[in-house]
Amino acid sequence: MLAFLRLTLFALATTIAFAPRAEAAEIIVAGGCFWCVEADFEKVRGVRDAVSGYTGGTVANPTYKQVVRGGTGHYEAVRIVFDPARVDMRQLYDLFFRSVDPTDAGGQFCDRGDSYRTAIFVSDSAQKQAAEAAKAAAEAALGRKIVTPILPAAPFYKAEDYHQGYYKSSESTLTRFGYVSRKDAYKRYRQACGRDQRVRQLWGNAAPFVN
Repeated sequence: MLAFLRLTLFALATTIAFAPRAEAAEIIVAGGCFWCVEADFEKVRGVRDAVSGYTGGTVANPTYKQVVRGGTGHYEAVRIVFDPARVDMRQLYDLFFRSVDPTDAGGQFCDRGDSYRTAIFVSDSAQKQAAEAAKAAAEAALGRKIVTPILPAAPFYKAEDYHQGYYKSSESTLTRFGYVSRKDAYKRYRQACGRDQRVRQLWGNAAPFVN
């Protein structure tokens, strides 16, 4: 009996170890500073990855300097890769609207200009339907007009390596505070930019990422 149990447990462990991973899905959103969007959504159960990048513009393979200087048409955006068995697309869109100021057409918080505007980029009818439903629900909950557009998907260009995981990086960087870790620079930036304060003012207890 003991040998049988061992064989059964071994077979079960082998099945689990080699079971195919559930197929992932993805959405692309723009919510101002992509460091912040990445930091927020990597906390969500079921999200496998959040990648900072650029989309919606006319220049191929743009650099950060080109995008923030303006004229490329790109948004700072984040590609969110998730397990649809653990979190569905509509939930992610609902979280997105409540993590930004969707009433601001000129940027987000202290970051102004076209590259910091909010948007959702959709690649099929299911994404469009879910995004439109989330937008309508957010507008009803907020009681104000939401200006965040729902746009056709465009090529997504991954941002430079140093932008990825910026909010949790221990590497040092030069700032007006001197040399500090990137994660410390991120915390100081987010606080100074007023992101959480404005989101809390708009959404109150419905804001998912504000302490």
